[in-house]
Amino acid sequence: MVTAVYWVSEAVPLGAAALVPAFLYPLFGVLKSSEVAAEYCKDTTLLLMGVICLAASIEKWNLHRRIALRMVMIAGAKPGMLVLGFMCCTVFLSMWLSNTSTTAMVMPIAEAVLQQLICTGLADAEEDSETAEAPEEDASLPEKEENLDKNQLELLYRNDINDCTRQELSTLSEEQTGEVNGVGLMANSNQVYIRQTNGHLPQVAVCIPNVKRVKARRDSQYPTKRDHMICKCLSLSITYAATIGGLITITGTSTNLIFAEQFNNRYPDAKVINFGTWFIFSFPIAIIMLVLTWLWLHCLFLGCNFRETCSWSKKRKTRRERMSEKRIHEEYAKLGPISYPEVVTGVFFILMTLLWFTREPGFVPGWTSLFEKKGYRTDATVSVLLGFLLFLIPARPFSSSSDTDDGSMAPMITWKDFQRLMPWEIVILVGGGYALAAGCKVSGLSVWIGRQLEPMSGLPPWAVTLLACLLVSAVTEFASNPATLTVFLPILSALSETLQINPLHTLIPSTMCVSFGVMLPVGNPPNAIVFSYGHVQISDMVKAGFGVNLIGVAVVMLAITTWGVPLFNLTEFPAWAADRNITGIL
Repeated sequence: MVTAVYWVSEAVPLGAAALVPAFLYPLFGVLKSSEVAAEYCKDTTLLLMGVICLAASIEKWNLHRRIALRMVMIAGAKPGMLVLGFMCCTVFLSMWLSNTSTTAMVMPIAEAVLQQLICTGLADAEEDSETAEAPEEDASLPEKEENLDKNQLELLYRNDINDCTRQELSTLSEEQTGEVNGVGLMANSNQVYIRQTNGHLPQVAVCIPNVKRVKARRDSQYPTKRDHMICKCLSLSITYAATIGGLITITGTSTNLIFAEQFNNRYPDAKVINFGTWFIFSFPIAIIMLVLTWLWLHCLFLGCNFRETCSWSKKRKTRRERMSEKRIHEEYAKLGPISYPEVVTGVFFILMTLLWFTREPGFVPGWTSLFEKKGYRTDATVSVLLGFLLFLIPARPFSSSSDTDDGSMAPMITWKDFQRLMPWEIVILVGGGYALAAGCKVSGLSVWIGRQLEPMSGLPPWAVTLLACLLVSAVTEFASNPATLTVFLPILSALSETLQINPLHTLIPSTMCVSFGVMLPVGNPPNAIVFSYGHVQISDMVKAGFGVNLIGVAVVMLAITTWGVPLFNLTEFPAWAADRNITGIL
């Protein structure tokens, strides 16, 4: 209870709260200090370390950016297809990278496309207004020229500290200058000149980064309401797609790893959860959720005219859509031809996936059957082996330079690259969950909790699972996903054993639903990243997130009652759970 309160309230960092069992259990005689310490580093820790090595290489050599831009280029610039293209590439990347890293990488690309859309829309509006006022301008040309002369501003000179002279020319007119918080702005490609509202111009041209300049223009207004809706739809689609992609693989998100390790630790004889079985179960869920979420966001923000927003016909493309496509192609061209490090990273990426799938596929003997001793090799073995090789393989072995001091023989990744991405807080948090589970098992608390839940024995399995999913998805809106799952897993395991339900029937859906904290910016880090760009308000996130939450729970319930039944043999109470239950009672 103490650890759970710290996790939910976040009065201290999550990792620090996870250390509470490390000193409370030995002090109260529940577990020895050495026994508690052993719970903080498990097989999944090594699995995560190997995956982070590959993720570091992907991000270092921009392979993720190349994949994202290529997929968006295939989708096109029509609003509906653009959103679907970004969602597909985000789902794919989130399968292997963390949801937070994926969102942080894809959002700047999406923002560049959106700002091209906004800028082109403003240009179109100015052209329309100029066309409408053309006859009047012809009639009063002398008067216009006189006013223009009055509005021309002088050349500004300023000597900097290093005796360098820079000449700046700014021409400000009331039509081209927007008012933001009492300050007039006019932007060219590189600089923003700031004019105070009292009519005096500062003696220096202030250089403002593109993000700030864009934000100032965006806060003033969007070209049209439809453009604002496109910005909302695309922004929210990325955070939802990152969540969906994280469901597909056992390493896609930290909550999947927490479930896998706690399940294997509690039921060591189960041997049913591995990379292959999880992928087979979750991949159809992700595909269905992706399509339904796209349809929901499209109807909510873009309307139901799919023919207009999803056509691939070049004749139907507007000027702004062509400009957006041009911007995407320019960003892709900046990457240049594919490099040797990108090829090596891609090969390792494919190799790791194949070795995970073929280790113990179930329907045919896997590559582990080639070894004499069974049960020694896991997914973590493959992950750490390939991750280690990335520290050995040189990034540019064919460099023409003979001097190795310039870094030509540097490895694919360095320890700093790995350290930058390694989520040590999550590692300690997961370890704290294992320690709590070990204490519950040794002390008999899990058995006691199970007995208190016996009145629910009259409910059918699907009703118990549905209640668990709704409860978990509600709590995770306000508490962190890993903390929520770590608290609920022991309770749901004890409940399943008491009700004689296959534990997977409740644990797998609850693990997936804990990722559906998508209604608030505090629900998960990807939400906060998207919210920080300023396109969406909390009301937008709540409205769209509520629909996504319902879609997620419904699809997960469909999966666990259909193809999940033969995959995990959910119709009967398994022997490995019965043995665990009898041992706990004794």
